Amino acid sequence: MVLTMMAAIGIYSGKQEKNMPPAPAENELKKRNEELEKELRESKEREEQMKRDLQSAQERLRVAEEAEERLCSQLGELEAEAVDQARDYHAQIVSLMEQLSRAQSLLLRTGASSIPLPSSS
Repeated sequence: MVLTMMAAIGIYSGKQEKNMPPAPAENELKKRNEELEKELRESKEREEQMKRDLQSAQERLRVAEEAEERLCSQLGELEAEAVDQARDYHAQIVSLMEQLSRAQSLLLRTGASSIPLPSSS
């Protein structure tokens, strides 16, 4: 008799019959759970995309660093070559100045004063 009364007024022991619709609060919880699961999936997708973007950026950085190292090496080689050329040119200028000085001395000693010399101005 007690069971009949409980069934009549809708008191259950926490179990729901299969043909009864879920309670509104249960529907809201399921809906909220689905929303949270969807947000979680989207969040994981964004995280994976960000990881791929980060890996791509790291690869571009590595390539740029390698290019920078190559350029620095090439620049160092060019600077060394420029210094060598400058030393060679300086040595050539000194040699030409010495030749010119000897030629002038020779002209002065031989008495070739009738040959005009360019002025140094």
